[in-house]
Amino acid sequence: METYTLDASKEPLGRLAVKTAVLLMGKHQPSFERHRLAAFRVFITNADRTILTGRKWTGKKYYRHSGYIGHLKELTAAELRERDSRELVRRAVAGMLPKNKLRKARLKQLVIYRGDAPH
Repeated sequence: METYTLDASKEPLGRLAVKTAVLLMGKHQPSFERHRLAAFRVFITNADRTILTGRKWTGKKYYRHSGYIGHLKELTAAELRERDSRELVRRAVAGMLPKNKLRKARLKQLVIYRGDAPH
């Protein structure tokens, strides 16, 4: 299984998510087939130092709902990074992957580290 290592502190979150999604799908290979799971593992390091431009740290919201009326919860990107910086990166990559049966398996091939990767 091939591995790729990307650094979250070198480019904005969206660009990192696009590159990661392309690698997880295997679209960079000439033998790409959309119905097959690519044999690639992607490691993302330095999730604590993720870059967001503009006012996205306070303006970008992440929502979840408990199922009860009026129980819509929201977090800003800064709050989500404080809670778990890996989740911020994982959600961005998950949003870039196609919404099909392979999505969960592709996300399992993604490994995110808060700091540098352990050697």
